[in-house]
Amino acid sequence: MNDRLYIFDTTLRDGEQSPGAAMTREEKVRIARQLEKLGVDIIEAGFAAASPGDAEAIRAVAEVVRESTVCSLARATERDIQAAGDAIAPAPRKRIHTFIATSPIHMQKKLRMQPEQVVEAAVAAVKFARKFTDDVEFSAEDAVRSDMDFLCRVFEAAIKAGARTLNVPDTVGYSIPNLWGDRIRELIERVEGSDTVIWSTHCHNDLGMAVANSLAAVQAGARQVECTINGLGERAGNASLEEVVMAVKVRPDVFGCDTRVDTRQIVPSSKLVSQITGYPVQPNKAVVGANAFAHESGIHQDGVLKHRETYEIMSAESVGWTTNKLTLGKLSGRNAFRSRLEELGIKLDSEEALNAAFARFKDLADKKREIFDEDLQALVSDEAVTPEDEHLKLVSLRVASETGEVPHARLVLSVGGVEKTSDAQGGGPVDAAFKAVETVVQSASELLLYSVNSITAGTDAQGEVTVRLSKGGRVVNGQGADTDIVVASVKAYLSALNRLQSGADRAHPQVSP
Repeated sequence: MNDRLYIFDTTLRDGEQSPGAAMTREEKVRIARQLEKLGVDIIEAGFAAASPGDAEAIRAVAEVVRESTVCSLARATERDIQAAGDAIAPAPRKRIHTFIATSPIHMQKKLRMQPEQVVEAAVAAVKFARKFTDDVEFSAEDAVRSDMDFLCRVFEAAIKAGARTLNVPDTVGYSIPNLWGDRIRELIERVEGSDTVIWSTHCHNDLGMAVANSLAAVQAGARQVECTINGLGERAGNASLEEVVMAVKVRPDVFGCDTRVDTRQIVPSSKLVSQITGYPVQPNKAVVGANAFAHESGIHQDGVLKHRETYEIMSAESVGWTTNKLTLGKLSGRNAFRSRLEELGIKLDSEEALNAAFARFKDLADKKREIFDEDLQALVSDEAVTPEDEHLKLVSLRVASETGEVPHARLVLSVGGVEKTSDAQGGGPVDAAFKAVETVVQSASELLLYSVNSITAGTDAQGEVTVRLSKGGRVVNGQGADTDIVVASVKAYLSALNRLQSGADRAHPQVSP
């Protein structure tokens, strides 16, 4: 059995299907650079046929990623596969990941196809994809609820058509570890030619067992795991990359394989994805949560002080918890600033963009004593907003909040370059500020989420705010960061409103055009 476990990261595709988590092309490129630095084997950069914007983002990733394989998802149609092939063309290493549903409920209700038609479509898709690359992956969507005999038939046909990787997805998060391991093991034993391909697993977390199911598949012989940073993904998410990787690393006696992931890049990757998508990491999240290496119990603290391994099975340093400090201050120069950006995989488009980001860095350095990489990521994200995207912009804000008095906000907004002033009262300073914005904008949107997180430690830390808005069936996230939490909140609200007004919709990968 091959002792190499391939990590297939789908943060940019399946992760992006989380409500409001859609990323810009520039954001996808930033994350892809970090994934390559992390040592991910395959980066699924998106679904090229979903929209021209998604195809452009995949191509942009393919143009900059050199070591990792760049992949695009495609349904089993020539239109989708053609779009995928065109998008990944610039990549030195490229893959097309084509899929079709194989469960009775999907074939009957969604595809309206007979089993024989599904097999024919799978074979045709793999053969057509081979015209663009030799590296073709085939997935049997909803394999968890598919008939085993039919699964074997489809996979055998895909192998004969030229597929090099076979993916077995628990699309709806239905399985449990022992049954999923048995299913993978039986497929490997029964499918003719199974020893000529890499078996993969893609598990969703609807019952909270995506990682456990993925690891059961590894024990059964799967040698590729499809996962995402922070477990991001549709509905309850996907298998968490950091948990899979560290489980395999910490327990080689159980899994008998290893990855090429640089585990010291796990925490930086987690923080970057969280900051860009606006999905915060819960404090008690395994590996990357703020409390993952914290010890409150006196007994635990005593044991760790005497010997770390009494209560820690891995070190904080091994996953990157010590790599977040930026040793720059207000006296640092532009060259040092530029060098640190490059180390973080951030490349600004122009000298003007660098100058603007550096000015923001200097302003922040005047407000807080220590600057961290997370602060820098937030600064660059703010600078990445283009003028055409920023129809609404905060010019100034004044908030009055006093015990026993109704909070009041007065702000000046730039609306398409025209300044407008507004006053409002609210239940708190943030509520008053949001109402002042709405007095001008009158967006008629619904606030679904308001979340505040500290980017770093300390009372002088930047606060990062995520606002999720819904209007007309569209759901968008907006982020804002500032040492003043009310200012950060207004920035986040305006960011979400700008995204709503941009009208840039993404087609859902599972919806037929």
